[in-house]
Amino acid sequence: MTYLLLHGGGGAPTMTAFADLLAERTHSQVLAPTHPGFGGTPKDGLTSVADLAQHYVALLDQLELTNVTVLGNSFGGWLAAEIALLASPRVSSVVIVNGIGVEVDGHPMTDISGFSLAEIRALSWHDPALAPPTTATGPSPDVQALISYTGPSMSDPTLLERLGDVRVPVHVLWGESDGIVDSGYGKAYAAAIPSATFTLLPRTGHLPQVETPEVLLTALLG
Repeated sequence: MTYLLLHGGGGAPTMTAFADLLAERTHSQVLAPTHPGFGGTPKDGLTSVADLAQHYVALLDQLELTNVTVLGNSFGGWLAAEIALLASPRVSSVVIVNGIGVEVDGHPMTDISGFSLAEIRALSWHDPALAPPTTATGPSPDVQALISYTGPSMSDPTLLERLGDVRVPVHVLWGESDGIVDSGYGKAYAAAIPSATFTLLPRTGHLPQVETPEVLLTALLG
């Protein structure tokens, strides 16, 4: 089995440690790339989430990978959903971890534009005291790169309905303390996908793979 881990706005550093943990525990191949346009990389002409999804499916073809589980967090969760919709035979399952991208009545996504890094981290962690200090070198949201794919709303009003076309098995995992997209948003995400399962992760915020990696790993591997 191969895992393809798709990061959110915080960039590849938000996936690095979890990728190592997952590889160690499962003895699987784990890929954790940087999305084009993040971390100072070129965008290679990609302008939408759908473009980026096609880019990754083409990469799976190029590498001739099979039995791939695609796991995405936050923006990466939206990307994983778009990959699921492409129905690549190389993808065997998809995991959405605190994904964004859909629009859910009564459960709006928090607009983080203009927020300080400290404010974003307070919303993203169950226990903000455990987050790295704002002065430390570490993952921070690359809002400019994110918006270049998602647009200012960071959502697609067509996505929730389109998720009804997903046929690959999907597991939606959600940190119960997420202040960016709450658990009601997550449950609506899962409900839109035929046969999807939903798991709420206790004492966890928007970045389970960073804050509570063992909890996420247990839920992922069952």
